[in-house]
Amino acid sequence: MNLESFLLMRQELILLAVILLLVIGEIFSNNKKGLVTFAIILFALHTIIGFFPLAEGALFGGSFKVTTLTHMFKNVLNIGVLIILLQSADWLRDKVANEHKSTEFFILMFASLLGMYYMISSGDFLMFYLGLELSALPVAALVAYETTKRKSAEAGIKFILSAGLASGTSVFGVSLLYATTGTIYFEEFANIVSYSNLSLLGFVFFFAGLAFKISLVPFHFWTADVYEGAPIGVASYLSVISKGSAVMILMIILFTVMKPFDMVTHNMLYIVSLATMFIGNLFALRQQNMKRFLAFSSIAQAGFILLGLMSNDQLGVSTVVYFVSIYVFTNLAAFGVVQAISSKTGKENIDDYNGLYRTNPKLSLVMMIALFSLAGIPPVAGFFGKFFLFTAAASQGLYLLVFLAVVNVTISLYYYLLVVRAMFIRKSEDAIPYFNSGIYMKLGLVLAVAGIVIIGLYSPIYEYIYEISKF
Repeated sequence: MNLESFLLMRQELILLAVILLLVIGEIFSNNKKGLVTFAIILFALHTIIGFFPLAEGALFGGSFKVTTLTHMFKNVLNIGVLIILLQSADWLRDKVANEHKSTEFFILMFASLLGMYYMISSGDFLMFYLGLELSALPVAALVAYETTKRKSAEAGIKFILSAGLASGTSVFGVSLLYATTGTIYFEEFANIVSYSNLSLLGFVFFFAGLAFKISLVPFHFWTADVYEGAPIGVASYLSVISKGSAVMILMIILFTVMKPFDMVTHNMLYIVSLATMFIGNLFALRQQNMKRFLAFSSIAQAGFILLGLMSNDQLGVSTVVYFVSIYVFTNLAAFGVVQAISSKTGKENIDDYNGLYRTNPKLSLVMMIALFSLAGIPPVAGFFGKFFLFTAAASQGLYLLVFLAVVNVTISLYYYLLVVRAMFIRKSEDAIPYFNSGIYMKLGLVLAVAGIVIIGLYSPIYEYIYEISKF
Protein backbone atom coordinates (compact mmCIF):
# COMPACT_ATOMS: atom_id res chain seq x y z
CA MET A 1 0.00 0.00 0.00
CA ASN A 2 1.59 3.29 -1.11
CA LEU A 3 0.95 6.79 0.20
CA GLU A 4 -1.31 7.71 -2.71
CA SER A 5 -3.73 4.87 -2.03
CA PHE A 6 -3.62 5.51 1.71
CA LEU A 7 -4.71 9.09 1.06
CA LEU A 8 -8.05 7.74 -0.09
CA MET A 9 -8.78 8.03 3.64
CA ARG A 10 -7.89 11.73 3.56
CA GLN A 11 -11.08 12.91 5.25
CA GLU A 12 -10.81 10.30 7.98
CA LEU A 13 -7.14 11.03 8.63
CA ILE A 14 -7.63 14.79 8.82
CA LEU A 15 -10.57 14.43 11.19
CA LEU A 16 -8.52 12.07 13.36
CA ALA A 17 -5.74 14.70 13.41
CA VAL A 18 -8.28 17.33 14.49
CA ILE A 19 -9.39 15.09 17.36
CA LEU A 20 -5.78 14.54 18.48
CA LEU A 21 -5.04 18.27 18.35
CA LEU A 22 -8.07 18.94 20.55
CA VAL A 23 -6.90 16.32 23.03
CA ILE A 24 -3.50 18.02 23.19
CA GLY A 25 -5.16 21.42 23.54
CA GLU A 26 -7.34 20.18 26.39
CA ILE A 27 -4.28 18.87 28.24
CA PHE A 28 -2.01 21.89 27.87
CA SER A 29 -4.34 24.89 27.55
CA ASN A 30 -6.15 26.64 30.38
CA ASN A 31 -8.18 28.84 28.03
CA LYS A 32 -11.23 26.61 27.60
CA LYS A 33 -13.27 29.29 25.85
CA GLY A 34 -10.45 29.81 23.37
CA LEU A 35 -10.49 26.10 22.57
CA VAL A 36 -14.08 26.46 21.34
CA THR A 37 -12.94 28.90 18.66
CA PHE A 38 -9.88 26.75 17.95
CA ALA A 39 -12.05 23.65 17.41
CA ILE A 40 -14.45 25.46 15.07
CA ILE A 41 -11.58 26.85 12.99
CA LEU A 42 -9.94 23.42 12.74
CA PHE A 43 -13.18 21.80 11.59
CA ALA A 44 -13.87 24.63 9.14
CA LEU A 45 -10.47 23.96 7.55
CA HIS A 46 -11.26 20.26 7.45
CA THR A 47 -14.57 21.05 5.72
CA ILE A 48 -12.84 23.24 3.11
CA ILE A 49 -10.17 20.60 2.40
CA GLY A 50 -12.95 18.08 1.88
CA PHE A 51 -14.01 19.89 -1.30
CA PHE A 52 -10.69 19.19 -2.99
CA PRO A 53 -11.01 16.37 -5.56
CA LEU A 54 -10.42 12.84 -4.34
CA ALA A 55 -9.80 9.80 -6.51
CA GLU A 56 -12.07 6.76 -6.35
CA GLY A 57 -10.64 3.53 -5.02
CA ALA A 58 -10.65 0.87 -2.32
CA LEU A 59 -8.45 -0.09 0.64
CA PHE A 60 -7.97 -3.14 2.85
CA GLY A 61 -9.11 -5.62 0.26
CA GLY A 62 -12.32 -3.76 -0.48
CA SER A 63 -13.36 -3.12 3.13
CA PHE A 64 -13.09 0.63 2.63
CA LYS A 65 -14.33 2.25 -0.58
CA VAL A 66 -14.33 5.81 -1.85
CA THR A 67 -16.61 6.97 -4.66
CA THR A 68 -17.46 10.43 -5.89
CA LEU A 69 -20.93 10.05 -4.37
CA THR A 70 -19.73 9.03 -0.90
CA HIS A 71 -17.07 11.76 -0.94
CA MET A 72 -19.71 14.35 -1.84
CA PHE A 73 -22.04 13.11 0.90
CA LYS A 74 -19.27 13.34 3.51
CA ASN A 75 -18.87 16.98 2.51
CA VAL A 76 -22.60 17.53 3.10
CA LEU A 77 -22.23 15.99 6.57
CA ASN A 78 -19.21 18.23 7.23
CA ILE A 79 -21.17 21.36 6.39
CA GLY A 80 -24.00 20.20 8.61
CA VAL A 81 -21.68 19.58 11.56
CA LEU A 82 -19.99 22.96 11.02
CA ILE A 83 -23.38 24.68 11.19
CA ILE A 84 -24.21 22.77 14.40
CA LEU A 85 -20.89 23.84 15.94
CA LEU A 86 -21.52 27.48 15.03
CA GLN A 87 -25.02 27.36 16.50
CA SER A 88 -23.73 25.69 19.68
CA ALA A 89 -20.67 27.92 20.13
CA ASP A 90 -22.31 30.51 22.41
CA TRP A 91 -23.80 27.78 24.61
CA LEU A 92 -20.41 26.07 24.83
CA ARG A 93 -18.52 29.28 25.63
CA ASP A 94 -21.00 30.72 28.12
CA LYS A 95 -22.16 27.62 29.98
CA VAL A 96 -20.19 24.48 29.20
CA ALA A 97 -16.67 25.98 29.15
CA ASN A 98 -17.07 27.09 32.79
CA GLU A 99 -17.57 23.41 33.68
CA HIS A 100 -14.42 22.48 31.72
CA LYS A 101 -16.38 20.19 29.39
CA SER A 102 -16.42 22.13 26.11
CA THR A 103 -13.52 20.31 24.44
CA GLU A 104 -15.02 16.92 25.22
CA PHE A 105 -18.14 17.99 23.32
CA PHE A 106 -16.09 18.46 20.14
CA ILE A 107 -14.09 15.28 20.63
CA LEU A 108 -17.22 13.17 21.08
CA MET A 109 -19.00 14.72 18.10
CA PHE A 110 -15.98 14.34 15.82
CA ALA A 111 -15.45 10.75 16.94
CA SER A 112 -19.07 10.01 16.07
CA LEU A 113 -18.66 11.69 12.68
CA LEU A 114 -15.53 9.61 12.06
CA GLY A 115 -17.60 6.47 12.61
CA MET A 116 -20.14 7.72 10.08
CA TYR A 117 -17.35 8.24 7.54
CA TYR A 118 -16.31 4.61 7.87
CA MET A 119 -19.90 3.41 7.81
CA ILE A 120 -20.64 5.26 4.57
CA SER A 121 -17.43 4.00 2.94
CA SER A 122 -17.75 0.42 4.18
CA GLY A 123 -17.29 -2.35 1.67
CA ASP A 124 -18.14 -5.20 4.00
CA PHE A 125 -20.37 -5.84 6.98
CA LEU A 126 -17.48 -5.75 9.47
CA MET A 127 -16.43 -2.22 8.50
CA PHE A 128 -20.09 -1.23 8.50
CA TYR A 129 -20.59 -2.53 12.04
CA LEU A 130 -17.41 -0.88 13.37
CA GLY A 131 -18.53 2.43 11.86
CA LEU A 132 -22.03 1.98 13.28
CA GLU A 133 -20.72 1.42 16.81
CA LEU A 134 -18.17 4.24 16.62
CA SER A 135 -20.89 6.62 15.48
CA ALA A 136 -23.41 5.60 18.17
CA LEU A 137 -21.40 5.34 21.40
CA PRO A 138 -20.11 8.96 21.55
CA VAL A 139 -23.63 10.23 20.83
CA ALA A 140 -24.91 8.49 23.97
CA ALA A 141 -22.50 10.62 26.00
CA LEU A 142 -23.53 13.75 24.10
CA VAL A 143 -27.22 13.12 24.75
CA ALA A 144 -26.55 12.99 28.52
CA TYR A 145 -24.11 15.91 28.35
CA GLU A 146 -26.07 18.26 30.62
CA THR A 147 -25.44 16.18 33.72
CA THR A 148 -27.22 18.63 36.03
CA LYS A 149 -30.55 18.04 34.25
CA ARG A 150 -32.57 14.94 35.01
CA LYS A 151 -34.14 14.87 31.53
CA SER A 152 -30.71 14.78 29.91
CA ALA A 153 -29.59 11.81 32.00
CA GLU A 154 -32.88 10.05 31.30
CA ALA A 155 -32.49 10.69 27.56
CA GLY A 156 -28.96 9.27 27.66
CA ILE A 157 -30.15 6.07 29.31
CA LYS A 158 -33.00 5.67 26.82
CA PHE A 159 -30.67 6.24 23.90
CA ILE A 160 -27.92 3.84 24.98
CA LEU A 161 -30.41 1.08 25.78
CA SER A 162 -32.26 1.55 22.48
CA ALA A 163 -29.01 1.86 20.52
CA GLY A 164 -27.61 -1.27 22.14
CA LEU A 165 -30.72 -3.25 21.28
CA ALA A 166 -30.72 -1.95 17.71
CA SER A 167 -27.01 -2.69 17.30
CA GLY A 168 -27.43 -6.22 18.61
CA THR A 169 -30.39 -6.77 16.31
CA SER A 170 -28.41 -5.56 13.31
CA VAL A 171 -25.32 -7.67 14.00
CA PHE A 172 -27.53 -10.73 14.58
CA GLY A 173 -28.99 -10.13 11.13
CA VAL A 174 -25.47 -9.88 9.70
CA SER A 175 -24.55 -13.21 11.31
CA LEU A 176 -27.56 -14.87 9.67
CA LEU A 177 -26.64 -13.37 6.31
CA TYR A 178 -23.05 -14.57 6.74
CA ALA A 179 -24.36 -18.06 7.55
CA THR A 180 -26.13 -18.20 4.18
CA THR A 181 -23.22 -16.94 2.04
CA GLY A 182 -19.95 -17.42 3.94
CA THR A 183 -18.76 -13.89 3.11
CA ILE A 184 -19.04 -10.41 4.60
CA TYR A 185 -17.88 -8.47 1.51
CA PHE A 186 -20.67 -6.60 -0.23
CA GLU A 187 -19.59 -7.45 -3.79
CA GLU A 188 -19.16 -11.16 -3.10
CA PHE A 189 -22.33 -11.23 -1.04
CA ALA A 190 -24.42 -9.77 -3.87
CA ASN A 191 -23.19 -12.49 -6.27
CA ILE A 192 -23.69 -15.39 -3.84
CA VAL A 193 -26.81 -14.62 -1.80
CA SER A 194 -30.03 -16.32 -2.77
CA TYR A 195 -33.56 -15.94 -1.53
CA SER A 196 -34.27 -18.22 1.44
CA ASN A 197 -36.09 -18.04 4.75
CA LEU A 198 -32.81 -17.71 6.68
CA SER A 199 -31.38 -14.96 4.46
CA LEU A 200 -34.73 -13.13 4.53
CA LEU A 201 -34.79 -13.27 8.33
CA GLY A 202 -31.22 -11.95 8.44
CA PHE A 203 -32.14 -9.07 6.15
CA VAL A 204 -35.16 -8.11 8.28
CA PHE A 205 -33.04 -8.03 11.45
CA PHE A 206 -30.34 -6.03 9.66
CA PHE A 207 -32.90 -3.53 8.38
CA ALA A 208 -34.39 -3.14 11.87
CA GLY A 209 -31.04 -2.00 13.26
CA LEU A 210 -30.68 0.75 10.67
CA ALA A 211 -34.36 1.70 10.98
CA PHE A 212 -33.61 2.67 14.59
CA LYS A 213 -31.04 5.26 13.51
CA ILE A 214 -33.39 6.66 10.86
CA SER A 215 -36.33 6.73 13.34
CA LEU A 216 -38.61 4.64 11.15
CA VAL A 217 -41.84 3.30 12.62
CA PRO A 218 -41.98 1.09 14.70
CA PHE A 219 -38.42 1.85 15.80
CA HIS A 220 -39.10 5.53 16.56
CA PHE A 221 -40.19 5.43 20.22
CA TRP A 222 -36.92 6.80 21.55
CA THR A 223 -36.81 9.84 19.28
CA ALA A 224 -39.03 12.44 20.96
CA ASP A 225 -37.84 11.75 24.51
CA VAL A 226 -34.18 11.79 23.51
CA TYR A 227 -34.52 14.98 21.46
CA GLU A 228 -36.30 16.71 24.33
CA GLY A 229 -33.73 15.69 26.94
CA ALA A 230 -30.59 16.20 24.88
CA PRO A 231 -28.89 19.58 24.33
CA ILE A 232 -30.41 21.21 21.25
CA GLY A 233 -27.17 20.96 19.29
CA VAL A 234 -27.07 17.21 19.94
CA ALA A 235 -30.75 16.85 18.98
CA SER A 236 -30.05 18.57 15.66
CA TYR A 237 -27.01 16.31 15.16
CA LEU A 238 -29.17 13.23 15.68
CA SER A 239 -31.88 14.64 13.44
CA VAL A 240 -29.75 15.35 10.38
CA ILE A 241 -26.21 13.95 10.58
CA SER A 242 -26.90 10.59 12.21
CA LYS A 243 -30.07 10.06 10.20
CA GLY A 244 -28.48 11.17 6.93
CA SER A 245 -25.52 8.79 7.24
CA ALA A 246 -27.84 5.87 8.07
CA VAL A 247 -30.02 6.64 5.04
CA MET A 248 -26.93 6.72 2.83
CA ILE A 249 -25.59 3.31 3.86
CA LEU A 250 -29.08 1.78 3.80
CA MET A 251 -29.52 3.02 0.24
CA ILE A 252 -26.15 1.63 -0.84
CA ILE A 253 -26.86 -1.78 0.67
CA LEU A 254 -30.43 -1.98 -0.68
CA PHE A 255 -29.43 -0.98 -4.20
CA THR A 256 -26.28 -3.10 -4.49
CA VAL A 257 -26.12 -5.92 -1.93
CA MET A 258 -29.77 -6.86 -1.39
CA LYS A 259 -30.88 -7.12 -5.03
CA PRO A 260 -32.37 -10.64 -4.59
CA PHE A 261 -34.71 -9.21 -1.96
CA ASP A 262 -36.22 -6.53 -4.22
CA MET A 263 -39.80 -7.76 -3.91
CA VAL A 264 -39.61 -8.11 -0.12
CA THR A 265 -37.83 -4.78 0.16
CA HIS A 266 -40.49 -3.11 -1.98
CA ASN A 267 -43.37 -4.34 0.18
CA MET A 268 -41.57 -3.64 3.44
CA LEU A 269 -40.59 -0.09 2.45
CA TYR A 270 -44.14 0.54 1.25
CA ILE A 271 -45.67 -0.34 4.62
CA VAL A 272 -42.95 1.30 6.74
CA SER A 273 -43.07 4.49 4.66
CA LEU A 274 -46.82 4.90 5.12
CA ALA A 275 -46.70 4.10 8.84
CA THR A 276 -43.78 6.49 9.40
CA MET A 277 -45.41 9.39 7.53
CA PHE A 278 -48.78 9.07 9.20
CA ILE A 279 -47.57 8.43 12.75
CA GLY A 280 -44.92 11.16 12.56
CA ASN A 281 -47.38 13.74 11.26
CA LEU A 282 -50.32 12.83 13.48
CA PHE A 283 -48.22 12.86 16.65
CA ALA A 284 -46.61 16.17 15.63
CA LEU A 285 -50.07 17.74 15.73
CA ARG A 286 -50.23 17.18 19.49
CA GLN A 287 -46.84 18.62 20.46
CA GLN A 288 -46.21 21.86 22.32
CA ASN A 289 -42.49 21.54 23.01
CA MET A 290 -40.53 22.61 19.93
CA LYS A 291 -37.92 19.86 20.28
CA ARG A 292 -40.59 17.16 20.44
CA PHE A 293 -42.39 18.93 17.59
CA LEU A 294 -39.29 18.78 15.39
CA ALA A 295 -38.63 15.19 16.52
CA PHE A 296 -41.95 13.94 15.14
CA SER A 297 -41.46 16.15 12.10
CA SER A 298 -38.14 14.39 11.45
CA ILE A 299 -39.87 11.00 11.80
CA ALA A 300 -42.38 12.04 9.14
CA GLN A 301 -39.58 13.28 6.87
CA ALA A 302 -37.91 9.87 7.17
CA GLY A 303 -41.09 8.36 5.77
CA PHE A 304 -40.84 10.65 2.75
CA ILE A 305 -37.21 9.62 2.22
CA LEU A 306 -38.33 6.01 1.79
CA LEU A 307 -40.27 7.07 -1.31
CA GLY A 308 -36.95 7.55 -3.08
CA LEU A 309 -35.71 4.16 -1.93
CA MET A 310 -38.69 2.56 -3.70
CA SER A 311 -37.06 3.46 -7.03
CA ASN A 312 -34.06 1.15 -7.31
CA ASP A 313 -32.25 3.11 -10.02
CA GLN A 314 -30.19 6.22 -10.66
CA LEU A 315 -33.25 8.45 -10.23
CA GLY A 316 -33.92 6.95 -6.80
CA VAL A 317 -30.31 7.43 -5.66
CA SER A 318 -30.13 11.05 -6.83
CA THR A 319 -33.48 12.03 -5.31
CA VAL A 320 -32.60 10.56 -1.91
CA VAL A 321 -29.18 12.26 -1.80
CA TYR A 322 -30.69 15.54 -3.01
CA PHE A 323 -33.52 15.46 -0.46
CA VAL A 324 -31.20 14.56 2.44
CA SER A 325 -28.88 17.43 1.44
CA ILE A 326 -31.83 19.83 1.56
CA TYR A 327 -33.07 18.30 4.81
CA VAL A 328 -29.70 18.94 6.48
CA PHE A 329 -29.89 22.70 5.91
CA THR A 330 -33.65 22.95 6.52
CA ASN A 331 -33.72 21.16 9.86
CA LEU A 332 -30.59 22.94 11.08
CA ALA A 333 -32.22 26.30 10.34
CA ALA A 334 -35.26 25.33 12.44
CA PHE A 335 -33.18 23.86 15.27
CA GLY A 336 -30.90 26.90 15.15
CA VAL A 337 -33.76 29.28 15.87
CA VAL A 338 -34.98 27.03 18.69
CA GLN A 339 -31.48 26.98 20.15
CA ALA A 340 -31.03 30.74 19.85
CA ILE A 341 -34.29 31.37 21.73
CA SER A 342 -33.75 28.63 24.30
CA SER A 343 -30.21 29.70 25.18
CA LYS A 344 -31.32 33.32 25.75
CA THR A 345 -34.72 32.83 27.37
CA GLY A 346 -35.07 29.14 28.25
CA LYS A 347 -38.42 29.02 26.40
CA GLU A 348 -39.09 26.02 24.14
CA ASN A 349 -42.89 25.80 23.75
CA ILE A 350 -44.85 26.84 20.67
CA ASP A 351 -47.02 29.23 22.71
CA ASP A 352 -43.86 31.04 23.78
CA TYR A 353 -43.38 32.03 20.12
CA ASN A 354 -46.57 34.15 20.10
CA GLY A 355 -45.73 37.60 18.74
CA LEU A 356 -42.11 36.66 17.99
CA TYR A 357 -42.12 38.51 14.66
CA ARG A 358 -42.77 41.84 16.41
CA THR A 359 -39.75 41.48 18.68
CA ASN A 360 -37.34 39.27 16.67
CA PRO A 361 -38.34 39.52 12.98
CA LYS A 362 -35.15 38.01 11.57
CA LEU A 363 -35.39 34.84 13.64
CA SER A 364 -39.07 34.57 12.69
CA LEU A 365 -38.23 34.78 8.99
CA VAL A 366 -35.54 32.10 9.31
CA MET A 367 -37.97 29.79 11.10
CA MET A 368 -40.68 30.48 8.51
CA ILE A 369 -38.33 29.63 5.61
CA ALA A 370 -37.27 26.42 7.37
CA LEU A 371 -40.85 25.35 8.09
CA PHE A 372 -41.96 26.16 4.54
CA SER A 373 -39.10 24.03 3.24
CA LEU A 374 -40.04 21.16 5.56
CA ALA A 375 -43.65 21.46 4.39
CA GLY A 376 -42.63 21.51 0.73
CA ILE A 377 -43.97 24.95 -0.18
CA PRO A 378 -42.44 26.47 -3.34
CA PRO A 379 -40.09 28.07 -4.16
CA VAL A 380 -37.87 26.93 -1.26
CA ALA A 381 -35.71 23.83 -1.61
CA GLY A 382 -37.98 21.44 0.27
CA PHE A 383 -40.58 21.67 -2.49
CA PHE A 384 -38.15 20.41 -5.12
CA GLY A 385 -36.85 17.71 -2.79
CA LYS A 386 -40.34 16.29 -2.21
CA PHE A 387 -41.28 16.72 -5.86
CA PHE A 388 -38.36 14.58 -6.98
CA LEU A 389 -39.14 11.95 -4.32
CA PHE A 390 -42.73 11.77 -5.59
CA THR A 391 -41.42 11.53 -9.15
CA ALA A 392 -39.17 8.61 -8.23
CA ALA A 393 -42.07 6.75 -6.60
CA ALA A 394 -44.44 7.54 -9.47
CA SER A 395 -41.88 6.21 -11.97
CA GLN A 396 -42.44 2.80 -10.36
CA GLY A 397 -46.22 3.08 -10.74
CA LEU A 398 -46.80 3.70 -7.03
CA TYR A 399 -49.55 6.25 -7.56
CA LEU A 400 -51.53 5.33 -4.43
CA LEU A 401 -48.42 5.74 -2.29
CA VAL A 402 -47.74 9.13 -3.88
CA PHE A 403 -51.34 10.20 -3.23
CA LEU A 404 -51.09 9.20 0.44
CA ALA A 405 -47.77 11.04 0.66
CA VAL A 406 -49.48 14.18 -0.67
CA VAL A 407 -52.16 13.72 2.03
CA ASN A 408 -49.35 13.67 4.59
CA VAL A 409 -47.85 16.81 3.11
CA THR A 410 -51.21 18.49 3.70
CA ILE A 411 -51.27 17.30 7.33
CA SER A 412 -47.72 18.53 7.89
CA LEU A 413 -48.55 21.88 6.33
CA TYR A 414 -51.22 22.39 8.99
CA TYR A 415 -48.96 21.92 11.99
CA TYR A 416 -46.04 23.81 10.45
CA LEU A 417 -48.40 26.75 9.91
CA LEU A 418 -49.37 26.60 13.57
CA VAL A 419 -45.87 27.80 14.43
CA VAL A 420 -45.94 30.41 11.67
CA ARG A 421 -49.30 31.66 12.96
CA ALA A 422 -47.92 31.93 16.48
CA MET A 423 -44.97 34.02 15.31
CA PHE A 424 -46.69 36.31 12.79
CA ILE A 425 -50.39 36.54 13.69
CA ARG A 426 -50.96 35.80 17.36
CA LYS A 427 -50.17 38.48 19.93
CA SER A 428 -48.80 38.16 23.42
CA GLU A 429 -48.25 40.60 26.25
CA ASP A 430 -45.41 38.38 27.41
CA ALA A 431 -43.68 37.97 24.04
CA ILE A 432 -40.04 36.93 23.90
CA PRO A 433 -38.10 40.21 24.17
CA TYR A 434 -35.64 41.32 21.55
CA PHE A 435 -32.18 39.84 21.93
CA ASN A 436 -29.01 39.88 19.91
CA SER A 437 -27.54 36.49 19.02
CA GLY A 438 -23.79 35.98 18.93
CA ILE A 439 -21.77 36.13 15.73
CA TYR A 440 -21.40 32.34 15.59
CA MET A 441 -25.15 31.77 15.80
CA LYS A 442 -25.80 34.38 13.12
CA LEU A 443 -23.24 32.78 10.82
CA GLY A 444 -24.75 29.33 11.42
CA LEU A 445 -28.26 30.54 10.56
CA VAL A 446 -27.02 32.38 7.46
CA LEU A 447 -25.29 29.24 6.18
CA ALA A 448 -28.42 27.16 6.80
CA VAL A 449 -30.72 29.60 4.98
CA ALA A 450 -28.20 30.00 2.15
CA GLY A 451 -28.16 26.21 1.73
CA ILE A 452 -31.96 26.10 1.55
CA VAL A 453 -32.09 28.80 -1.11
CA ILE A 454 -29.09 27.77 -3.23
CA ILE A 455 -29.83 24.03 -3.39
CA GLY A 456 -33.43 24.74 -4.30
CA LEU A 457 -32.86 27.39 -6.95
CA TYR A 458 -29.49 26.39 -8.45
CA SER A 459 -30.40 23.46 -10.70
CA PRO A 460 -26.80 22.38 -11.59
CA ILE A 461 -26.53 20.99 -8.04
CA TYR A 462 -29.20 18.37 -8.71
CA GLU A 463 -27.72 17.69 -12.15
CA TYR A 464 -24.33 17.04 -10.55
CA ILE A 465 -25.87 14.73 -7.93
CA TYR A 466 -27.73 12.82 -10.66
CA GLU A 467 -24.52 12.45 -12.68
CA ILE A 468 -22.53 10.91 -9.81
CA SER A 469 -25.41 8.78 -8.45
CA LYS A 470 -24.09 5.50 -9.73
CA PHE A 471 -22.97 2.40 -7.83
